[in-house]
Amino acid sequence: MSSDASGIETWKKNTSAFDRVRSVAVTLSEPRSADWIADEAAVAGNTARDHLGRLVEMNVLQRQTGEQATLYQPDPLYTRMRSLRELLDGRDRDDLIDVRAELLEQIESWSEEYNVISANELREQAATVETAEQTRELRRVAADWDVVRYRLKLVEDAIEHYAEYSSGAAPARA
Repeated sequence: MSSDASGIETWKKNTSAFDRVRSVAVTLSEPRSADWIADEAAVAGNTARDHLGRLVEMNVLQRQTGEQATLYQPDPLYTRMRSLRELLDGRDRDDLIDVRAELLEQIESWSEEYNVISANELREQAATVETAEQTRELRRVAADWDVVRYRLKLVEDAIEHYAEYSSGAAPARA
């Protein structure tokens, strides 16, 4: 038995079919069919469809009609709230302010290094540089910049609504 097959068997033995379907579905970066998710989760197609239906009802996933099949993707609101919860776990308001400063420093660094004010300007630069390597580098930094901007918005949301979001989280410093 290959190590991949052994890993799948261990996963199946130690994880319910629902949890396997959920773990595959919430990490999708693009909409996928129930059959694709079933293959990845090592479950039957009908089992995947049943569990995906439950996840749609729970507002964890969104369902959309594709050309040949129904497609599933993570619900953006669910994803955002889960990210906020992970951000708040173990952090107080001061920690969040520190995280905000670090994210702003990263953006400021890119802005100074590339003499631009946004990821989109960096993408425009990528279209005019001389080498493929420079193009790839600028596109990679622009993508990272987008991720940092998204994370910054989450952090700012967590700071602004800290009192209401943090029930059970670490108390604010005195």
